[in-house]
Amino acid sequence: MILVAGLGNPGPRYARTRHNAGFLVAEQLAARQNIRLKVKSHQGLFGVGRISGREVALLLPQTFMNLSGACVGSAYRSLGIDPGDLIVIHDDIDLPFGTLRLKSGGGHGGHNGLRHIIQVLGHGDFVRLRIGVDRPHPGEDAAHYVLRDFSAAERAQLEKVWDRAIEAVLAVIEKGLQQAMNEFNNRTIDIRC
Repeated sequence: MILVAGLGNPGPRYARTRHNAGFLVAEQLAARQNIRLKVKSHQGLFGVGRISGREVALLLPQTFMNLSGACVGSAYRSLGIDPGDLIVIHDDIDLPFGTLRLKSGGGHGGHNGLRHIIQVLGHGDFVRLRIGVDRPHPGEDAAHYVLRDFSAAERAQLEKVWDRAIEAVLAVIEKGLQQAMNEFNNRTIDIRC
């Protein structure tokens, strides 16, 4: 089984913020693959389905970003997931808006959701899909920046970003990480903001 966790904060206040990029992609993936995220399990919204013949569990932690590891760790252990079969989708301020990067392993890079997942799992040996949300302006607090909604210009481009992010997750599931990285890393999406 593959576990795909989209990181974000629950509730309408945060629904369309930059920090919820992982939630938004996972929700779109669930809708397109007809996987219902209705079961409240592992402190998150949870659903299981099949994608390209593989059993896939989708998870949206409801613990708030800084405690994402409680939810992801619970599902990871309960389902007996191998490290390479955990895919975490999250926002990244170190990438330009709309840029995607797949990687395996590494540190948290200052991302509190990843920090807590690594702390709970005891390792960082899992797949990450990083979604660029751009850096705040000089002097602007990063925490406030990621908790703001996308700009109007960015919102006009989000469908392209979500489509490409879903394609990247599907490529990892169907073809493996290395081939997905070859296809999606260092490729730009035609974004005009």
